[in-house]
Amino acid sequence: MKARKTILAAVLAALCMPVCAQQKFEMNLWPQGAPNSNGDAADSAKVWVYLPKKEAATGRAVVICPGGGYSHLAMSHEGHDWAPFFNNMGIAAVVLKYRMPHGNREVPVSDAEEALRLVRRNAQSWGVDAQDVGIMGSSAGGHLASTIATQATGDAAPDFQILFYPVITMMPDITHKGSHDNFLGPEAKKKDEHKYSNDLQVSRVTPRAYIALSDDDHVVLPANGVNYYIELYRHDVPATLHVYPSGGHGWGNRDSFMFHNEMQLDLKAWLRSF
Repeated sequence: MKARKTILAAVLAALCMPVCAQQKFEMNLWPQGAPNSNGDAADSAKVWVYLPKKEAATGRAVVICPGGGYSHLAMSHEGHDWAPFFNNMGIAAVVLKYRMPHGNREVPVSDAEEALRLVRRNAQSWGVDAQDVGIMGSSAGGHLASTIATQATGDAAPDFQILFYPVITMMPDITHKGSHDNFLGPEAKKKDEHKYSNDLQVSRVTPRAYIALSDDDHVVLPANGVNYYIELYRHDVPATLHVYPSGGHGWGNRDSFMFHNEMQLDLKAWLRSF
């Protein structure tokens, strides 16, 4: 009987190990009510927090903004699927479900800024270094992330940025039209297009950047990411740009992306470089 109990305990412990190792929980971003209403009461902002094992934690954290043209969110391959990658590097991953603009661009911007503040408010309990919190975004999420990187201040300003095939500019000739229209409106004013063209907002205090995209991306023109890199370079901001020969748009962390392994190795190397 004693042997059976020992075996049972060992089995239960083995089953528990993956669960215990993965520290994941969900939080409402605005428990007291969200600012900057978008008119959609059903559209709420929240985060999923994935913490690495304590013994492996580096103190670094990244807020992840999935893409979707500011009309929906690709929460899986551009959001949750990235959590194991970062956790395995000892980095906390915070996946953000931000609200859609619906004509009010301050809605997603305020959500992303609050997500950065949330991480820093909980830095001690989450094992995070408040001075090593970055932001990541894909496609339209890359526009949101680069907006925060170039324009946020104080506790909402990230320490680094990771951008995949990002929408950067709001200028009509290069931008992604759907993202432009959903974020600024189809009749956007020139001054607003200029303000949210983030290549034009780069300064010497913009945080270091990793940018990755495909040469054959016909959805979000590569010029978005390339022009952003050039401005970072001009302003002496440390940055790296990876242009893969093919892959199109929207590959996220999918294994089906031809250069998936190379992309992960490139990103790991960059994250270990500072």
